Amino acid sequence: MYRILTAAALSLLLNRSLILGENREKLHFGEYIAYSDHSFSLKEIKLLWARNGCATKYKRPLVMRIDDFQRPAQTGVLCEDWREWKQPIVWFQGTTDTTAIQFFLKNIHPGMRDGALMLLGSPRIPSSRPNLFGELMKVIILPTRAVEEAVNWALNGGPDPDITLHMRLRASSSRRALYAAYNCIKNSLHELSHTNARPRVVLVTDTPSVVRHIKEELKEYAEIMHFDYMSYSSQNSSEIMSATYFQPSKLRARDWGPMPRWVAFVDFFLASRARHAVISGAHRRVGTTYAQLIAAMAAANKLHSNCCHMLYADENLAYPLNFSFYSSFQSTLLAGGLGNQVGWGHVWNRFGGKLSCHNQTDQCALTPLLPCGWWDGPWQSPIVRDIRRLKTYGVDMKDTGEVLETSLLSFCKSRKIPVKTMALQLPSCKKKCQR
Repeated sequence: MYRILTAAALSLLLNRSLILGENREKLHFGEYIAYSDHSFSLKEIKLLWARNGCATKYKRPLVMRIDDFQRPAQTGVLCEDWREWKQPIVWFQGTTDTTAIQFFLKNIHPGMRDGALMLLGSPRIPSSRPNLFGELMKVIILPTRAVEEAVNWALNGGPDPDITLHMRLRASSSRRALYAAYNCIKNSLHELSHTNARPRVVLVTDTPSVVRHIKEELKEYAEIMHFDYMSYSSQNSSEIMSATYFQPSKLRARDWGPMPRWVAFVDFFLASRARHAVISGAHRRVGTTYAQLIAAMAAANKLHSNCCHMLYADENLAYPLNFSFYSSFQSTLLAGGLGNQVGWGHVWNRFGGKLSCHNQTDQCALTPLLPCGWWDGPWQSPIVRDIRRLKTYGVDMKDTGEVLETSLLSFCKSRKIPVKTMALQLPSCKKKCQR
């Protein structure tokens, strides 16, 4: 999903059209996600290029320039002015989370950097940061009819959930993460105490064995909903929604859970209907990319459901009115600060360095809807591993997170970035290109 969302963000930054994939009929996860018409497929571009004689009449061959973010020696994300690229198509590879697009905030060319700042907000002013990926999802994706029916079945005729709890436990039997999350939920429910209706909490987890425990613990405070895919599959004749369809590999079962992968799409669209809060808890890493996407989509849904589209901003974060994204930390995860929240895709990774506070109690922390891409915002600092990784991109960074801009400029001036392109074959226009 982040590949598509990054491409969409880049299309805004460069004022280019968005291409989602090779063929609209074969887009990724097309059985479960319906994609907006505000985009093109590569097949459609090729037909338009041939039909209008772009290559023959106007001497503009259809060429794609490829930049791979995962290859520091070959990416121009920091050193190149992408607005000057003449190739008709740009493919930004290796964009698996929110980090890649945010590297443009440090691009050495003022026009690129200013454009990224306008799109992403200032990392030094968290309240200026928009819910970029949530708003893009709101425009680009919808659940297919099969997924929508499963979501409605889970709602059982009732209203949308008030709160979503996402627990990534990876089959852990420890209850510490659960007890921390309970307190976070109770705090959120207290904020809903002015309503008369019984609150609804939807539970999403990779460890089905904890569902009964959570329901029992919270039944006094709220109605707990969980999508029971086995029950749904037994009542549904659709092959793509069966209990044996789209099974995870053995390698991924521990990471993603034992459920068929289509369950994650139902869970996502169900969880993103939360009207008040999304809470992320985990055995180890809190605020995974999946939880980030749920919270971002839920916030976008909330914003568009408010008649006046009002925003409020506290001193730290910007949210739609009456909506929050929380990270639930048990004290054992905080003994050494946030240094164990490794991985650029995790929302708390930027806070894991020397400025991270150690030996804290359980926390229910407000969490940004757009995770930070750099380490120089308030209270941020990098771990040693990230300092070393950034060095491969030409970035010298202090252990307090400040980037040495002059060294990056020198690095960019001293290197020659290889240009990787691919000429695309156009269809014959004898029949296929007819209007």
